Amino acid sequence: MKKTALITGATSGIGRATAHVFAEHGINLILCGRRQHRLDSVQKALSRQTDVFTLNFDVRDRQKTEEAICSIPDEFKAIDILINNAGNAHGLDPIQSGNVDDWDAMMDINVKGLLYVSKAIIPGMTERKNGHIINVGSSAGKEVYPKGNVYCASKHAVLAITEGMRIDLNPYGIKVSAINPGLVETEFSEVRFKGGPEAENVYQGYKALQAEDIAEIIHFTVTRPSHVNLADVLVFPTAQANSVTVKKTN
Repeated sequence: MKKTALITGATSGIGRATAHVFAEHGINLILCGRRQHRLDSVQKALSRQTDVFTLNFDVRDRQKTEEAICSIPDEFKAIDILINNAGNAHGLDPIQSGNVDDWDAMMDINVKGLLYVSKAIIPGMTERKNGHIINVGSSAGKEVYPKGNVYCASKHAVLAITEGMRIDLNPYGIKVSAINPGLVETEFSEVRFKGGPEAENVYQGYKALQAEDIAEIIHFTVTRPSHVNLADVLVFPTAQANSVTVKKTN
């Protein structure tokens, strides 16, 4: 029987790449995002391979999140896999000059948004005593680096929530995993640096991880035997040793 996966942040980067890999393996998809035109584009591309339903909402809005997930048609309602991928980083400022709006955006999307979506999906999983939740974290959830303050805090929170989920959902046989990438070449840095020239330099001089690399790891994680759960995976490009150590060519 085909499984159904719900993916947040499915219009770009890791979310979109995961949707493509899942479609190749016949997993039905509920794709969530804020940009309807991109959702339409991904749906059109993947509908030849599997069944695709899209939801246009912002995970920061609790009411809209609840309404969107309640609107899922019956044939997609039994969600086997939840990929909490929506996330962002805004700014790279020391704490004393940080932008409070940036702080709000990171905490609202990375932490509260993940909770809102999970809250709407988990009851179905506990009722069926089956499911797999993957929270896309970051190496920033493992260590704090200069000027990373609030972003690192949000990703540390993702790991704490993941561990709490794994404990609380253990009696129901639900798997909970965290996939924590280091440097991945996506639109992430464009958002973080607000389109500034720094964004172009982040991935120069070495081979960064690609969204497809993480998508393949996510697919591997959800296809392990029922007795195997990859609880916490940290992934770096070979050139990266930690958040501040990257071997670059001159």
